[in-house]
Amino acid sequence: MKTLLTLAFSIIALAFTGNADAKAADYEFDTVHSQIIFKVNHLGYSNSYGKFRAFDGTLSFDPEDWSTAKTEVSINTKSIDLENKKWNDHMRNPDFFDVEQYPAMTFKSTKLEKTGEDTGKLHGDLTILDKTLPITLDLTLNQAGIHPMSEQPHVGFSATGTIKRSEWGMIYGVPAVGDEVGIIIEVEATAK
Repeated sequence: MKTLLTLAFSIIALAFTGNADAKAADYEFDTVHSQIIFKVNHLGYSNSYGKFRAFDGTLSFDPEDWSTAKTEVSINTKSIDLENKKWNDHMRNPDFFDVEQYPAMTFKSTKLEKTGEDTGKLHGDLTILDKTLPITLDLTLNQAGIHPMSEQPHVGFSATGTIKRSEWGMIYGVPAVGDEVGIIIEVEATAK
């Protein structure tokens, strides 16, 4: 009986320790385990996928109060990769990202509203080609807790959304090359 009581108290103590770890924290992106991917329709035949290989970001998140969350991301536009040199070079020229004049695009959150147990709408300002417009991403909290290897607080999110590139002045090839760009983001972040 004494052993059962000890076990019960240990479980309760662990539960409270877990809750203590779930306080608001500031995080940095783990860029090895994070991806920023996009897809665009190509002439109606396929959806072409690409990614940005160089980016960094920070976020602040409290699993108990999503309304306090905030994030900022900076993406190196030259790091765009569609796995084809000719295509990559074209995406970097003035027809698309004009990377020499605009080496970065940024996202800065303005609000996170919780819509379900682990889901929400992330609102923010996206700057491309020096033009800033509001966007909304559908967000899923994958997990928040202590990482089993680093033993540090970690948090992970998946986000999706759609933008129209022409709204930022990127009109080359529209409508043959899709105006709508699907965004797929996976973020794993480590507490600072």
